[in-house]
Amino acid sequence: MAQSHASKRKAAESPQHIRKKARTQEPATEFTTVSASVVLSLPPVFAARYREGAEEMLDSMVMRYVMYQPALGGVVLAHQNLRFLSSAGRIKSDNPFAVFNVGFDATVWRPEIGMRLTGNVSLCSPDHVSLLVHRTFNVSIPRHHIPTDNWEFEYGAAENDPEYGVKAEGEVVPEVQDGEDAADRGRWIHKVTAEPIGGRKGRLEFTVVGMTIANNMLSLVGSLQPDPFSPEHVPQPAALSTAPAVDSEDEEDGDVDEKDPWAGSGSDDEEDEEAAVAAAQRAEAERKEAKRRRKEEKAKEREDEDTKTAKKSAKRKKTA
Repeated sequence: MAQSHASKRKAAESPQHIRKKARTQEPATEFTTVSASVVLSLPPVFAARYREGAEEMLDSMVMRYVMYQPALGGVVLAHQNLRFLSSAGRIKSDNPFAVFNVGFDATVWRPEIGMRLTGNVSLCSPDHVSLLVHRTFNVSIPRHHIPTDNWEFEYGAAENDPEYGVKAEGEVVPEVQDGEDAADRGRWIHKVTAEPIGGRKGRLEFTVVGMTIANNMLSLVGSLQPDPFSPEHVPQPAALSTAPAVDSEDEEDGDVDEKDPWAGSGSDDEEDEEAAVAAAQRAEAERKEAKRRRKEEKAKEREDEDTKTAKKSAKRKKTA
């Protein structure tokens, strides 16, 4: 009996009977820390302090989107743990720069398409809504990514409007609206509740649907649609308006009865241009003639002064 109980206890403690927890994939995060390496060419001014020079060159990467380093692939926010991967630098030919392979750890802001982020509303217009993520990074939500079934744009009142030009007492405006008042520019409001987009705090959650990289700066394109990647939200080109057809008889009658008010305007313009050119040429000729006369007068004055000076010197010699 003791052996049977022991065998049952061992079977119960056997790893085969232990339930393993399923591994859940960690949600993607916009911030990450990566290890990267770069090749730096340090100028001779850092010959005695290579570490300081390397840190200064890495500082120039901060707050920039780094594309040439696949390990980074985002906006570098900070770097640390600088280390030289070689014991000495390389100097090639007559180039005074020392080349080092440098490794470091970097904190990177690396958003991805489809990621959900939150930003502060900074500007509203009929075409888009602008946000600031972490008070630093720009986000634009175009009109076709705003559910117009629920939201509509409310234009701001004119400055000289006595009824709506002044804010109502107790009205709260999001702090992100710097400079002009949000009500002056207009805002997106809910069609039913009239609540401004982002609420009173101006916080708005969106889906990243695109990225724009310009001058090493990263900006995002967001969407508020429940299905942001649907083809329905792709902007369509504006349809060309077709003018109504006109009978040829009416056109002929119009040609006979009416004269083109602009007919002959081309010849008048050409005559005006020719007259303007001729006037400019005459003015230039008169200016040159006046300049030539002034030069002659000055030359004559100098000649008269020289003559008077010569006569005075001759008289002095005679008296002496």
